[in-house]
Amino acid sequence: MTQRVYLVILLLSLGMMCPPVTGIFMDKLASKKLCADDDCVYTISLARAEEDYNAPDCRFINIKKGQLIYVYSKLVKEKDSGEFWAGSVYGEQYEDHMGTVGYFPSSLVSEQHVYQEANKTLPTT
Repeated sequence: MTQRVYLVILLLSLGMMCPPVTGIFMDKLASKKLCADDDCVYTISLARAEEDYNAPDCRFINIKKGQLIYVYSKLVKEKDSGEFWAGSVYGEQYEDHMGTVGYFPSSLVSEQHVYQEANKTLPTT
């Protein structure tokens, strides 16, 4: 019995030392996106960064001027919002970032090559 009491006290003490984790609510960037397929996994285009961009939070990716980016979807611009695309960086000198998918402002890149049209409008999640 006393062992159980000590165990409960220990667990309660540990719980007080480690506060519960809470998430931060982030506003949705858009309600719809344009993709080439139903899952937004096919590359729409290849873009080149015209400027550096430092990601403000985990939804975005850092890009460096001159970097190539595979574009997978384009958010449909809404009132009072910027236009963002989703993609991943490309190139050997950026291999530590390869495979990371995130948003970036479309105004900071120029499309170099369009692989296929983004003609599917899908809801964002």
